[in-house]
Amino acid sequence: MAGIADVAARAGVSKATASRALTGSGYVSEATRLRVRAAADELGYVPSTSAVSLATGRTQNIGVVMPYVNRWFFAEVLEGIQQTLLDCGMDLTLYDAKPGTAGRRRIFDDFLARKRFDGLIAVGLEPQDHEIERLVQIGRPVVSVVGSGDETSLITIDDDYAARRATEHLLGLGHTAIAFLGGGIGAHWAHVDKQRLDGYRAAMTEAGLGDRIDHVRSAISLSGGYDAAVDLLGDARRRPTALVATCDEVAVGAIIAARRLGIHVPGALSVVGIDDHEFAEVFSLTTLQQVPREQGRAAVEMLLAQIADPDRPLQIVRMHARLIVRSSTSAANAESSAVLDTDLIRGASQG
Repeated sequence: MAGIADVAARAGVSKATASRALTGSGYVSEATRLRVRAAADELGYVPSTSAVSLATGRTQNIGVVMPYVNRWFFAEVLEGIQQTLLDCGMDLTLYDAKPGTAGRRRIFDDFLARKRFDGLIAVGLEPQDHEIERLVQIGRPVVSVVGSGDETSLITIDDDYAARRATEHLLGLGHTAIAFLGGGIGAHWAHVDKQRLDGYRAAMTEAGLGDRIDHVRSAISLSGGYDAAVDLLGDARRRPTALVATCDEVAVGAIIAARRLGIHVPGALSVVGIDDHEFAEVFSLTTLQQVPREQGRAAVEMLLAQIADPDRPLQIVRMHARLIVRSSTSAANAESSAVLDTDLIRGASQG
């Protein structure tokens, strides 16, 4: 394998100049830098991480902390982060900090304190857990994907706007009995779901329907959406004509519940989700589309800029989700109050 001396000889410069050109640790003219990099490419030279770290004082490694790696949103964000870092020639260390585990405590108390990274990307850490504060105290730049943006730079979608837009879509179709499905379980339920509930409430209030606001609590999962929807839709006295789900998984759970109860979607019930999860197309779900991979890419770019300029002010970027209309929504009509098949109701409730 070619070494730095081989690159220097091919480019016709000293080893010190070649090193500066490849690591960016000192001044080198643009012409010389390009010549040295061309020589390195020709020889297949790959600088060692330790050599680059000694020259620049940086690890060329970015830490990523997230509570789940096997859920759609987190996996998509991670894909965006990883691809962008690969394009930049940087390494990634993933800290899978599952909530409520001893491993999570070790990550925050031990592994992160070793500072084996130039900066951190925190994905989906809840503000009330004070873990963002602990990351900031480590003394490395931090960018959050999803969060409040009070202590770090932030990349997220405008969750309030997403739920407003979902509700306004249903209002525009003539629905007035619209319920919000999701969140509200546990003492510290998610910041994101609270913002989405606020957006729904604001849209209903602005439409003069503040007295018809209906928040149905649900675990944030497909099964959670299913269970909550069975209870809600099985009660003909309370049943809405439309649902805004806090996320697509909850929305899909509600659609499955409606089908098992004999409620036609969208003829008798319109459903809107938020995310554009991979399930959304399968269930023809109208949704507000966010692109987690794009958030991951933007987080890396923001973090690298912060590493290059530690005095750079914190940034907050809230992306607007885009309404994707599919066939889970339609205009409100008289069939929305149709009587259900009681046998189907009984079967779904027992199932």
